Amino acid sequence: MTIPSPAQPSSPPPPSSADELSFQDRWDQWHAEHEKRRADPHGFLAITGLHWLTGTPQRFEDAPGEWSTGPAGVTVTLGDGESLTVDGATVTGKHTFAPLTERGDLTVGHGDAKIEIARRGGYDVVRPRHPTHPVLAGYTGTPAYPADEKWVVTGRYVPFSEPQPITVGSVAEGIEHVYESPGRVEFTLGGAELSLTVFNGATPGSLFALFTDATSGLTTYAANRSLFIAPPHADGTVTLDFNRATNLPCAYTEFATCPLPPAGNRLDAAIEAGERLPR
Repeated sequence: MTIPSPAQPSSPPPPSSADELSFQDRWDQWHAEHEKRRADPHGFLAITGLHWLTGTPQRFEDAPGEWSTGPAGVTVTLGDGESLTVDGATVTGKHTFAPLTERGDLTVGHGDAKIEIARRGGYDVVRPRHPTHPVLAGYTGTPAYPADEKWVVTGRYVPFSEPQPITVGSVAEGIEHVYESPGRVEFTLGGAELSLTVFNGATPGSLFALFTDATSGLTTYAANRSLFIAPPHADGTVTLDFNRATNLPCAYTEFATCPLPPAGNRLDAAIEAGERLPR
C-alpha cells in the first residue's frame, strides 16, 4: 500500500468556507441534497399505484384492506391478519380518517411501506409507497445542464391588488387544480421582457413558478418544471436562478397528479439551465 506524501495529497483539501466554493460546486451541493430527498425510501419514486376512491369499497394489490370514501372521510376495512400503523398505534378492523382538505394528505404505515391518503382535484386517493419499488431501486440520478451564472436573473415581483385563484390543468386526465396566486414576476432574459405567474411557496414569503420553455419536450421534461423563488426584497426585487429549475414527480412516475403551468408561463425562450429529462 502506498501512502501519499503529505506534500502531495491524493486529493485537494476542502475549501475552508462556502465563499471559496465555485458556483458549480455550490450547485453540486444543492443538487446532491435535492437528489437525496428525491430518492427517499418513501418518496414519490416509491409510489406503486394511484387509486381513486369511490363510495364502493375496493381492494388494491399494493395496500391492505378495502378502501372507500364518503362525507365522513376515507374508510379502510382491514381483514384478518391485516393492520396499519396510524399515529404510532396499530389499527385493525374498520377505521375512518377525518376528511381531507384539497391538496391535504396523511401517511400511515404498513410494514416497511407507507400508505399515502390524499385529496387531489376534489377526489380522495390512495398511493402506496414501497421502498423496493423498481422505479426507486433503479434510479440513477437526474442529469442537468452545467451550472452557469448567466441564468441567475434579477426580477421584480408585482403583487396583485388581491390574491387571484388560478385554475391549471393536471397530468392526471380530468383533474384541475386551483392555486392562489399573489402576483407575478417580471424579468428580462436575452433582451426579451418576460413574466411568470407565481404561487405561494412552502416557506413563509417564498414563491414558486411552474413553467415550460423552448427546451420542454426536447432536452427537458415536456409538462412542466418548477422554480423556487426566495422572498422578495423590500424593493420588490427577486432572484430567479434557473440553474435550480427542477422536475416535478410526474417526470418520474405515472402515479402523479402534478399541476400544469398557467397559460402565461409557457416561455418562448430556451431555458438551457436546471434539470433535464430523467434517464
